[in-house]
Amino acid sequence: MKILGIDPGLRTTGFGVIHKQGSKLTYIASGTIKTIEGSLPERLKTILAGVSEIVQTYQPDCAAIEKVFVNVNPQSTLLLGQARGAAICALVAADLAVAEYTALQVKQGVVGHGRAKKEQVQDMVQRLLALSGLPGSDAADALGVAICHAHSGDALATLGALAPGLAKKGLRVKGGRLVG
Repeated sequence: MKILGIDPGLRTTGFGVIHKQGSKLTYIASGTIKTIEGSLPERLKTILAGVSEIVQTYQPDCAAIEKVFVNVNPQSTLLLGQARGAAICALVAADLAVAEYTALQVKQGVVGHGRAKKEQVQDMVQRLLALSGLPGSDAADALGVAICHAHSGDALATLGALAPGLAKKGLRVKGGRLVG
């Protein structure tokens, strides 16, 4: 299975493509989509076109994207959300299933704890994918999202398969967790 990870940003959107076969992860590609200074609609168009081109080039089977966190500055959060929306639109227009993970989930999935620094994520991505050098921070974050999905996607699929039986017992699966 080929997984496309996206780390959305209005100035720089990171992407990473990995291949998962059993428990083995293999690096395919990574990089960034950079927007030029200009109007918001033009920048969103660049993100939409860039993600669409990546999907067309690498033909992933599924995608995963980082969720927006709430900044101290609400304007920044709104702008980031719009960049994320443009990326999601490109993914769903290509009929890809899109999983969403928080930064905490990505750091836990890649490094093992949610308070990892960017440098730790870069180092672990390099090690997990046997890269010859450190990827850039945006590309490393995107590869981390893909790795997180590769590791947790199986667990979510298993929970999804169990959901009908759990529903009969008065339980349901929400966000990968059992709730009553």
